[in-house]
Formats: sequence, structure tokens, C-alpha cells
Amino acid sequence: MERFTISLSEDLAKEFDALIATRGYENRSEAVRDLIRSELERQRRTRDPHAHCVANLSYVFNHHERDLADRLIELQHEYHDLCVSTLHAHLDHDHCMESLILRGHLDEVQAFSARLVAERGVRHGQLNVVTVDVAHEHAHTHGHARGHAHTHLKPQR
Repeated sequence: MERFTISLSEDLAKEFDALIATRGYENRSEAVRDLIRSELERQRRTRDPHAHCVANLSYVFNHHERDLADRLIELQHEYHDLCVSTLHAHLDHDHCMESLILRGHLDEVQAFSARLVAERGVRHGQLNVVTVDVAHEHAHTHGHARGHAHTHLKPQR
């Protein structure tokens, strides 16, 4: 482990300590590490739009919207190689929430997510992305319609 020292104004240190308390960190080091990881992740996404990623796309939609459920399912089938799993929850009489687990190239995941959230009747869409290193590919006998191989993924540090 490498150590370094930073200097903060008293006001900034108080605000940082308040943030640490609100988020439940045990110490400043853990909070600083998370801030650094977050910024490095943001930079990776900016630098390499074709990087591999895992993501969660969550959105709320009105299930009474004409043909919306069918359009959402059709879009997920069109991008079946990105869609790993779907969780569906009924919020009230009119609204549902879905959370999609996605895996693939960042630019494709972002394009798919933008298309889905743009569907008429979808509200409050949010994409959360983590880039990952592709550890290795393995051979298997079934094919992939869009040409992607299964991979073992690990979060980048």
C-alpha cells in the first residue's frame, strides 16, 4: 500500500468529513479511494467507448402505454447479446419498473440504453456502468448472432 498526504482548507475538510459520515465510511482513506476509483472509471469510459462493461439500466414505465411492453421486449430481443437478465416490478396500477443487467461493449450498451429509454411511455431511465477487463475467452459450441464470445469479466481497478 502506498501512502500520500494532502492538505485541505478547514472548510473543505469539514465538508468532506460530513460526506464521509453521510455515506458511512469508516475513515477518510476509504472515501478518498472511492473518489479516485470513481474518477478513474469516468476517465476509462471517456477514453475507450468500445471498452467492455457491465451495466444496470433501470427505468419506470407506464404499462398502459399502447404496445410499450411489446416494444420493450422486442428491443431486448434485438439486443439479446447485451441483455443478461431482467427484473420486473409492479409499482402501482399504472407503473412498472424494470432493471436490466447488461454486458458488452460500452458504446453498444449506451446506444441500446438510449434507444430503450427514448421509447414513448418510458420515464426515469438511469444507466449505471462499470468497465471491466476481459480476463479470457473460452470456446464453446453454441453461436452468437452478433458475434460476441462469452467472457469472464473482472472490474477494473
